Amino acid sequence: MLDIWSWICELPYSDEWAESDSPFVLTLASSSASKKNSAREIQLRAERTFMSESDVSLTFSVCIDGFESLEPQKTMWVSDKCLLSSEKPFLPLVLQLLQEIISRSPTAHDSACPRSQLQKLKPEPISWIMDSHSPESFSSFFNLLFLTRLFWSCASDAPSVVGSFYFNSVLSPSIEALTCNHAPVLRTFLENVGVDAELSFMRTLGYITAKWLILREVGVGLQTIAPLPDQQLGLSYATEAHGFWILKGYAPISAMKVTRSNEHNGKFPIIEAKESVLRYALAHQQLEAVIQLEYSVVFHDGYIQVNARVDNLRFHVAKLGFKRNDDMEFNEERHFPSRVRVWVGPEVGSTYVAGMTLGRSTNNGEREVETQRILKGNYGNTKIPKVKARARMTTKTRMRNWRWDQDVEGNAAVFDAVLCDNTTGQELPTWKCDNNGDGGSRSFRNRYSGANRPFTKSGGLVFGRDEYGEGVTWRLSREMEGSVLKWRIGGQIWLSYWPNNVKSSYFETRCIDWCDEVDLPLIAGK
Repeated sequence: MLDIWSWICELPYSDEWAESDSPFVLTLASSSASKKNSAREIQLRAERTFMSESDVSLTFSVCIDGFESLEPQKTMWVSDKCLLSSEKPFLPLVLQLLQEIISRSPTAHDSACPRSQLQKLKPEPISWIMDSHSPESFSSFFNLLFLTRLFWSCASDAPSVVGSFYFNSVLSPSIEALTCNHAPVLRTFLENVGVDAELSFMRTLGYITAKWLILREVGVGLQTIAPLPDQQLGLSYATEAHGFWILKGYAPISAMKVTRSNEHNGKFPIIEAKESVLRYALAHQQLEAVIQLEYSVVFHDGYIQVNARVDNLRFHVAKLGFKRNDDMEFNEERHFPSRVRVWVGPEVGSTYVAGMTLGRSTNNGEREVETQRILKGNYGNTKIPKVKARARMTTKTRMRNWRWDQDVEGNAAVFDAVLCDNTTGQELPTWKCDNNGDGGSRSFRNRYSGANRPFTKSGGLVFGRDEYGEGVTWRLSREMEGSVLKWRIGGQIWLSYWPNNVKSSYFETRCIDWCDEVDLPLIAGK
């Protein structure tokens, strides 16, 4: 991927700066001329404006050239002026890119935070991020910003031929920028920008990823030139603050690993038009997860006790769109969480843990047995006495939608919840639906309505302390007092799709797993 940030920062110090007044040009992507098409290019141009003898500003623009039916050197985007005499001359450029990305982000249906209500980003956090990271680290973040803003210019505001060129020649070679490995500055940005701007930014990345995966899967030439990245697409990061360990994760549905499906190949099969629209709608969804654990540290005479319990587990499947009535026929069709597995504990190989205690026993099914016996006799003037006896026994079994378990892996505590059919007890992540168009269990039809629905009205899932308040404890050596340990926290989420209101035989289960580190301060009084 081109290092756009370094090119911008080195402009005032380049040899061409004093030698020429012509615009500076960086070619972002190009294709050679052929018999059918002329040479095509997407360029980033920088033009100087002399405000005074000592004050110079730079204005950046994105231009495309060589596309039929478009004028030569057509300008697709123009930046605000960047004054080189200011302390941070390119801070306005970064802020402009971020603001435009957030303001144009897809909006989840029934969002309580419309983009129009988002305030402008404050420059102080962005300035601090620029100062606190090396130019090399910030460069990858800026490249991601520019790549994202370029998507709206090429794939949304330009003819389809320009969008196709962007996907093939710009996004595909740089797809690694959308993986977790290229996110150190992005993580810092998300931690400091606020949750509303974070959701808007991550939904934009999810939308771009979904479009790229759809084009790659339906076979428009992307499979051969754009292999899937080694790391999973999407982002997760973990933080420690105010007695909480928090892991946040974002994953476009189509980027998650398929674990069960009635499709045997990785491509869209030949299907009816109505079902292809259904699958297209399902591909524009994103899992947004928050795993929040509460922890505390208690100092005893001979040991340190670390307590942790589930405070909140929140999972939302956002539909990425721009109109509330998009795909109204499939508005209630979405993936749903079918299994949640969360773990937390010391880093692998740690020797300072003396032992750990789980707070929940393995679940024993609850069953009520009711026995009723009735004895009737008839004694009277009849010559033959009559005696009648009747016995009745009923069995009641209480079943819930979610089964919770605690387990261990080494010194890590595991919290595991599985969605079950409350009529049959069958676990949904491993259930294979029928291919008769009924979509498996009828008890999960219309699953987002009714008093006994296992999900929120918007299709999400929330576990709080009232549902799962039992915790786990670890006993650590008192010698660790005063240190800040690194603990690992992770989550594995399964999402399933069964038809909800439509008649279809399509079903699948997908899975994503995240793992990160959080701080555990063993400091008295903290």
